[in-house]
Amino acid sequence: MDRQATDPRDVVAGMLDDPRLLAAFAERDMGTLFRLLNHRGVSTRRLAADVGITQGRLYDYMNGKSRVEKLVLFEQIADAFHIPGQLLGLARRAWEPAEAREVHHSAQVPPDGDDLAAMDAFRTADRQTGGGRLYQAVVRHLSDRVAPRLVDADSGPQIFAAAAALTEMAGWMAHDSGQDALAARHFTRALPLARTSGDLPLAAHVAASSSHLALQAGEASQAAHWAMTGLDLAWRGPRIPALVARLHTMHARALAAASQHTPASHALEQAHRAVSDSADTDHPWLSPFDHAALASESALIMRDLERQDQALSHAENAVRLREDGRARSLALGRITLADIHIRRSDLDAAISVGNDLLSTSPTLGSVRVARQLDDLRRLLEPHKGYRPVRDYLARFGEARRARMLLLADIITPRGDAP
Repeated sequence: MDRQATDPRDVVAGMLDDPRLLAAFAERDMGTLFRLLNHRGVSTRRLAADVGITQGRLYDYMNGKSRVEKLVLFEQIADAFHIPGQLLGLARRAWEPAEAREVHHSAQVPPDGDDLAAMDAFRTADRQTGGGRLYQAVVRHLSDRVAPRLVDADSGPQIFAAAAALTEMAGWMAHDSGQDALAARHFTRALPLARTSGDLPLAAHVAASSSHLALQAGEASQAAHWAMTGLDLAWRGPRIPALVARLHTMHARALAAASQHTPASHALEQAHRAVSDSADTDHPWLSPFDHAALASESALIMRDLERQDQALSHAENAVRLREDGRARSLALGRITLADIHIRRSDLDAAISVGNDLLSTSPTLGSVRVARQLDDLRRLLEPHKGYRPVRDYLARFGEARRARMLLLADIITPRGDAP
């Protein structure tokens, strides 16, 4: 491909349904925009020239060293690449037909009150691209569209449910960005909002998320507490087996982390029974917990219980069941599978899965995935005397450098919070 000849306007026009590009527009993240265009064949020289900036300044934006802040530069970028003004929070551009502006607006921005549509749009993009670049867009929706209606006497309890669900989603996106202290604050805020709405399943769902976060922090007793709190809330509301299964699974993970083998196995059995039941009712705000998710969690539980053969079976099942549209889940499933192969001393199998990982959405904006990949590398390091492992670690290092460049504007050191 002739990178100099690639017209960025054509590239943008062909990517207006790409969640990564839409998230960059929503966050006014021009560094990501420039990286996406460069990866699609537009040279950095062409990008800088079209926008009217130096290549050095362009590299600063692409590497996350600085961000576009000035209105005039946003306007130059919109006009250079024919980005509809609405997508960058600008007035309609002179070249932009009025009817085209209306189409783009209706396609990407839900009308006031359509919080479920917003939730579905954010969730779909998050599964494929990771939450790091969507977090600000969710927070902005909460502050601009939801918060003003919380004090409106005519809104009713449903607005509190919307606020709780979107706040919980913001917590997950913060977690995916490696900002667990921020995620915990979101979950803490979401629970009273859910209780105020009277939506007990939603409150139980938030408790399950808090349990997951406690597990990531190595706080098994706190994770068990949140799982039991969620189960109590779930049993007092409408029966939703998938929710009950998720909570039993979180409880099993907490017990396994605390080396309580028999109680952990019992809780996991309850989860498997629950996920196979028929639901009495659907719930609009809850993210799904399906057989693939249960298989992923079961693999982690069996790994922690040192039942590696069973862990392997669950991990293989999780990867097989995970659909192509769930890039982050697939990457996490493969990391778990490779981890288990290493623990079973099957290095060739681990490398085979590791090679699949190198091609799993290299542009996925998930700090959580990047850090788990680093953990996997550390598991392999003691085995680098084996030539195939040594060769793989070299390829891994090259892929990691590229991934870190893409995450440079959102990643923070472990333990840091904004």
